[in-house]
Amino acid sequence: MALWDWIKWVFTGESSVRLHVPGTPGICPYCRVPLRSLEARQCFSCGADWHDPTRVRFGTPAGFSAPAQTASAQRASAPTPKKQPGSDLASQLDAGQFAPLSDEEIKRRVKAQGRSLFNAWWGRRDRIPPSSDPRTQLIEAGMVGHGFISPEELAEIHAVGQEMDRLRPDLAAAAERANQVVAADKAERQALKEKKKAEAARRRERRAAEVAARRAGDIIFLGRGVSRGLADRRANVEQLGQLGLPVLASPADVAAVLGLSIPQLRWLAFHSDAATRIHYVRFSVPKKSGGTRELAAPHRTLARCQQWILENILDKVAPHSAAHGFIAGRSTVTNAAAHVGRKVVVNLDLRDFFPTITFPRVRGIFQQFGYSPAAATVLALLCTEAPRRTVVYAGQKYFAATSPRALPQGASTSPALSNLAARRLDSRLAGICGKLGWTYTRYADDLTLSSAADDADAKVGYLLARVRHITRDEGFEVNEKKTRVQRRKTAQSVTGLVVNDRVAVPRKAVRRLRSILHHARREGLAAQNRTGHVNFDGYVQGMIAYVSMANPDQGRKLKRAFDLLLRR
Repeated sequence: MALWDWIKWVFTGESSVRLHVPGTPGICPYCRVPLRSLEARQCFSCGADWHDPTRVRFGTPAGFSAPAQTASAQRASAPTPKKQPGSDLASQLDAGQFAPLSDEEIKRRVKAQGRSLFNAWWGRRDRIPPSSDPRTQLIEAGMVGHGFISPEELAEIHAVGQEMDRLRPDLAAAAERANQVVAADKAERQALKEKKKAEAARRRERRAAEVAARRAGDIIFLGRGVSRGLADRRANVEQLGQLGLPVLASPADVAAVLGLSIPQLRWLAFHSDAATRIHYVRFSVPKKSGGTRELAAPHRTLARCQQWILENILDKVAPHSAAHGFIAGRSTVTNAAAHVGRKVVVNLDLRDFFPTITFPRVRGIFQQFGYSPAAATVLALLCTEAPRRTVVYAGQKYFAATSPRALPQGASTSPALSNLAARRLDSRLAGICGKLGWTYTRYADDLTLSSAADDADAKVGYLLARVRHITRDEGFEVNEKKTRVQRRKTAQSVTGLVVNDRVAVPRKAVRRLRSILHHARREGLAAQNRTGHVNFDGYVQGMIAYVSMANPDQGRKLKRAFDLLLRR
């Protein structure tokens, strides 16, 4: 029978384990050793009389040798360990008060005392009950009677309980002090946390103020892939002075000369692959050779900035002498005049001329002048734009970039920048043509080479190969479909003008213009608009001016005929 089963049997009369079932071997309730005989009245292991618990007797039955001691017997017979000095826990308790009682006596006392046993110590496990507690006394007497524990051990346990009760106020005080220390530490850590949070908040506010001040006075980011040089503000002041260019080192300098605030400059120069607003108006015009040409006209503020860059920077740097396009004092006539009366005239065209001159090349041009990488980056962003396509995503309209940023056709800075970007190309082609006795000129993307030498035909193949190699090496590409080799027996034309003997407008164009003026005398000028020109009068005037540029005498005659029509 286990201890708690025994206690349950004593106080309630019920038990889950029976001491003995008739017809089965008995088990000693004290040492738990099986009995050798059902008729034996004593346990041969511990000597207890298990048939009658009221006559418990410890000892060895007569005629038998003493068996090995049980654990409880060993505890009872073992010598008492020597106590440490100053430790006399059981000195105030008498082991005699823990005399054993039989189960019947215990049950009788339980019945007599009744509900008084169910006192404050009932069910408590946090403290050792005192030896004066009636319920505890009954349980301990039964435990001693059944050999679960010895009186000396009970005396020591209660002495420990008394010592614990004596020390409990000190433990409570220590616990209170510990709680106070923990609370103080927690409060200190909370205060440190609050202090750190306050410092972090102040740092965030300070950083936000610094960022706001920097954003108001400087630019350090203008989009992904284009902001690399914005941190470098080192400009070559001496070189800029030699070229007569304004000294610009930082984005703030650029904003100042353009009359813009930093946020306005950031808005104009910022690059986005998918923008909701752009700074150009895009439209298409038909090409003379077929297809359409995409043009991009900048909005007013950006156009004003580009005009300032053109007048104050780009126009002050001379392009190569072989370039004739977009330069004051030069035109298609000056370009064609260099090839009059030649034996062989070769025309070549550069494919996608403006789109080939991308943002990195434009930035490099400004850096070559002596501008810092930061200023060059801002100037290049103002002068370039990416081709875009309109898309709609999640109900929002976006202008998505389809190619890298390059010179837009429609910006006032694009022609001058294209001449500067092709300066090295012009230099190399002019050099090789000079060595071979040929003449080289370029008007925008039209390359013209000519020679009056008798062996010119023999050098055409080699020269074309060298031109292809040099143009590719300089980042351009020849459009093979537009390459023409013209000899004296055919009409040699350069940028739309005939150059066989002198610079002249093609006869077909002149004859058509004369026919228009002739029939307009009888039918009126508007009746001659068979191609549907929106401003036909302006078209006729422009053609007359074009003829006058190439052949002033011929142009004056046409001008007089047109003036007569206006007087009528």
